[in-house]
Amino acid sequence: MSNHYKLNVNNSFQFDADQEKVSHLDAVSVEENKYHILKDSKPYQAEIVEADFIQKNYTVKVNNNSYTVKIGNELDALIKEMGFEVGKAKQVNAIKAPMPGLILEISVTVGQEVKENDQLLILEAMKMENSIASPRDGVIKSISAEKGNAVEKGQLLIEFE
Repeated sequence: MSNHYKLNVNNSFQFDADQEKVSHLDAVSVEENKYHILKDSKPYQAEIVEADFIQKNYTVKVNNNSYTVKIGNELDALIKEMGFEVGKAKQVNAIKAPMPGLILEISVTVGQEVKENDQLLILEAMKMENSIASPRDGVIKSISAEKGNAVEKGQLLIEFE
């Protein structure tokens, strides 16, 4: 992969940059996170106000104007294209039976707030008790299963708001 970058400024403007374009900037660090930049013989005062290296989000002040900049490279574009965005988690809104079995216990009620990994219910399958835990924090919207009932694989058990 080359050193090609996509810059999104204030969620409004998009720019392409590569190592060659960056090397033509005449930038001098004047103090920590502050720079004097010459671009096409025009001077700019730049300061990195905030930096989130993991999310690749930056707040930059240029000549006293603040800009929010998101930087992405070719790998980020490929990951997004494949549906695996960095730092994004899939929102699970429904719990379905992972296998056929019998509901032994339901540990939650409609409207109850739950935390990630709280026990939701116990499903008996093949003479084994399987504790089904919450995949995320949330509020229980509905419970489709009842204690003592048999369920099929893929059957809806619990929905989150």
